[in-house]
Amino acid sequence: MSTKTVSEIPQTAPFSPIGRIPIVDVTPNLENGAWPAKATVHEAFPVRATIFREGHDLFAAECVLVDPKGKEVQISPMRDIAPGLRRHEGWLTPTAPGTWEFFVRAWSDPVATWRHMAEIKLDANIDVQLVFLEAEVLYKRAMKAMPRASVQRQIMREAIKEISRRRAPKEVRFAAATAPEVLAALAQYPVRDGITESARYQINVDRIRALCGSWYEIFPRTVGAKFDPKTQKWISGTLRTAAEDLPRIAGMGFDVVYLTPIHPIGKTNRKGRNNALVAGPEDPGSPYAIGSKDGGHDAIEPTLGTFKDFDFFVARAKELGLEVALDIALQCSPDHPWVTKYPQWFTTRADGTIAYAENPPKKYQDIYPLNFDQDPEGIFQEIVRVLEKWIRHGVTIFRVDNPHTKPLTFWHRLLTYFRIRHPETIFLAEAFTQPPMMQTLGKIGFHQSYCYFAWRNEKEELAQYLHELSHVTDTQMRPAFWPTTHDILTPYMQRGGIPAFAIRAILAATGSPTWGIYSGYELIENIARPGFEEQIDNEKYEFKQRDFAIAKYNGMETLLTMLNAIRKRHTALQRLRNVCVHGSTSDKILVFSKTARPEENNGVQDMVLVVVNLDPYASREATLELDLRAFGTQSRWDGAPVLKVTDELSGESYLWNDRPYVRLDPHGQVAHILNVEVIS
Repeated sequence: MSTKTVSEIPQTAPFSPIGRIPIVDVTPNLENGAWPAKATVHEAFPVRATIFREGHDLFAAECVLVDPKGKEVQISPMRDIAPGLRRHEGWLTPTAPGTWEFFVRAWSDPVATWRHMAEIKLDANIDVQLVFLEAEVLYKRAMKAMPRASVQRQIMREAIKEISRRRAPKEVRFAAATAPEVLAALAQYPVRDGITESARYQINVDRIRALCGSWYEIFPRTVGAKFDPKTQKWISGTLRTAAEDLPRIAGMGFDVVYLTPIHPIGKTNRKGRNNALVAGPEDPGSPYAIGSKDGGHDAIEPTLGTFKDFDFFVARAKELGLEVALDIALQCSPDHPWVTKYPQWFTTRADGTIAYAENPPKKYQDIYPLNFDQDPEGIFQEIVRVLEKWIRHGVTIFRVDNPHTKPLTFWHRLLTYFRIRHPETIFLAEAFTQPPMMQTLGKIGFHQSYCYFAWRNEKEELAQYLHELSHVTDTQMRPAFWPTTHDILTPYMQRGGIPAFAIRAILAATGSPTWGIYSGYELIENIARPGFEEQIDNEKYEFKQRDFAIAKYNGMETLLTMLNAIRKRHTALQRLRNVCVHGSTSDKILVFSKTARPEENNGVQDMVLVVVNLDPYASREATLELDLRAFGTQSRWDGAPVLKVTDELSGESYLWNDRPYVRLDPHGQVAHILNVEVIS
């Protein structure tokens, strides 16, 4: 008898024999339906399929959304978006979390076929009487589905009467057959032949935070930390002092506060300042070297406080509208209780020592990685216990450190378990790795993922990446844009000063539904450790004292607050599948738009246009090349304005056609974030 759990058994992909109306290549689906695709509450997603048939008769199609109870709750017509290739598209919008289904339904459309053939034959004066006789037969068939006393039935009866007048002009008879009220009645009670349905595909619908959020990262021990000049010692910040900074974070509009690990830190092989191999007596060590005599992943570093203090922090965050995300790093210091209690969980090298983590030439002597092959069941059960403990204490999001260094079978099982037992819990993959691994982590259940945004700086690579994330990998991976982290400080950020920090914040906040900053971003902390893409005097290895009052003078706190407010006003900026990249005559000016469909935005279409100068050193100017189809309009023959755009950063309004001129100054206004209205 198999001992595998449901999540470990490969799922059978949907299969459907070819139908009367062939429906093939249905998307979204992952691995031909083996895994559910991703969706979010009130986020519209496109359903596409290749649909065709033999001969010349016309057909129609719709996509159907099925709720977790098995009820068809939304039907959306599909249109041919690639004539000749027969690629059809419709949009669906789930309204609650859970595992939903969708499918495509197609049918032969005898009414549309008759209209098409009638127009051709009547123009050529061919088979005139036969054309209208066919209409009579067809419309009488339609009437059978209409209630006897209905308005629609009366409309059809009158139409048939006019159609059957053999001596009336053909133009009059055709007009009667195609009158708007007749077509409306036929739309309400359609005639369909050869109805064909595709296989059904699952789609996991998550709460909105899985798609959209503004994150603020802190090291709790830093917030409130003080250096005592008399004793020449640091006094650690605590969860209580960290809670005192929450109003400032919430005041900037952030809605997730992310804590790096808060567990006890080991002393064996503890790293010193700037990753030094030997720690000083006052060095606090890396919080990623988890575990000491005070406990492991289910405990709190004593200098930070107790679970009572943690509960206070979570409650205060909740009062301010902040969710708490906790860093989970599945690794141990040599002092972790697991090392002695479960020695089989670690790899023993040829010389008898336990293998520490390394990524040659990098070595992490203060960390032992887990070996998931030696007791996978024991490790799984222990990690479940640990995560459920933190959930009981109010954690709703886990940022998972380096998931790509652990087996995907483990993550698939774990994420499936939590989707069933704790569906409100969100997991973010910190996986800066090759695309197949990063994307597959998303496929098997991670709700969000770090991505390559930090290293995409030039116009073309940014444009390509925005398109890829929003139109290619959108059903498998939700990106989170971070300009910097405690591990990342790119050369662009090291050299570009305040303008670079402003540019990257604007790109992150508008380019992705989820974005985040690392504490200190407001202070333009941009000095790198020589030879590395990370900050010098890194907070991972030492205490840090910050004065955020400076941020009020450099303008960064004001900008961050504005960006989060703009995001809250615009549903378009809270969505992923809606990016359209536009052209410009400058290789340093990036232009893209985002739109929210009416069903995502209380019945009103929301449109935003972003124009950014990517050069932190010099002013740039360009003529934009807007694709007005993204806004549901087109350019006028006389070049007159068709758009009214209002800058959310400056408050200024402009009237634009498809080729407006812009000039952006990195030391003044480096970008436009424009609310778009169609005026013509």
